[in-house]
Amino acid sequence: MTFTDATALSESIEAMLVARNHRGMADVREQMTRGYVLRAAKLISACSGRVYILTGFPVGDTFETDGPAGAMALYRLCQHLGSEPVILSDPQVVAALRDDFTCLTLPPSAQGDAGAVAAADALYRADPPTLLISIERPGSAADGRCYNMAGKDITARCGGAEPYLVRANCPTIAIGDGGNELGMGNVQNSLSKLNIHPAVSTCDELVVADVSNWAAYALCAITRWLTDRAQSIEHHIQEDLEYLVARGAIDGVTGNATPTEDGFQAAEGERLMQAIQNTLTSGDQA
Repeated sequence: MTFTDATALSESIEAMLVARNHRGMADVREQMTRGYVLRAAKLISACSGRVYILTGFPVGDTFETDGPAGAMALYRLCQHLGSEPVILSDPQVVAALRDDFTCLTLPPSAQGDAGAVAAADALYRADPPTLLISIERPGSAADGRCYNMAGKDITARCGGAEPYLVRANCPTIAIGDGGNELGMGNVQNSLSKLNIHPAVSTCDELVVADVSNWAAYALCAITRWLTDRAQSIEHHIQEDLEYLVARGAIDGVTGNATPTEDGFQAAEGERLMQAIQNTLTSGDQA
């Protein structure tokens, strides 16, 4: 298959990821250079060392299912490919995942920007990354504060994640579904049209979706397709959502402790994955 054919497959998947456009991500996609899912997947498949995965979006007194589930999928993918993933997040997310995933806790907001920068620099000196992925992680707006989709200032709940993206001396991938997440500054012009406080940080490859987890599942699918087309693509959407809810997560839209993501049942993500699998299979036959 030629690069042009693979890019066409990527574009088809990118369109599937924003088909609902309930937060304007299909409109945002119009500003983006097509083929970004394929390019991001190639960065993952080429990585052989330490991969840091930033995630965790605070909701009320806990965290939402969207983000950590995708981070878990990306973590397993990186392990399968032979790289060394570590999830970076807030204490509640780390407490939920640390029995089954290697995790590190982000510095608290109380340490301020200088503390976060120092912590990121120290980690990168001791254990430098070969890839940084951020999924559904709040990013600072132009005023230096973090906001949710309702415009509420949630800075006090967001540990110092920004420097881990900004100061990473390696390729960076960011995933978002609303415009207030790390890395969304790549599409600042489009975000200015939305009724949000858009994030300003940028990344090498941005992937947008109606639900951030769905972008992670899609990245896993196309990366596995690139590296081993004979192997079936596995996903654990329902199980991962149930795992997170059992450990305190809630749906970020409904506020309910249910194995759903942004108000969507797990079956929605599973149907999307099947459609993506069909697209990739048709690409093999083309």
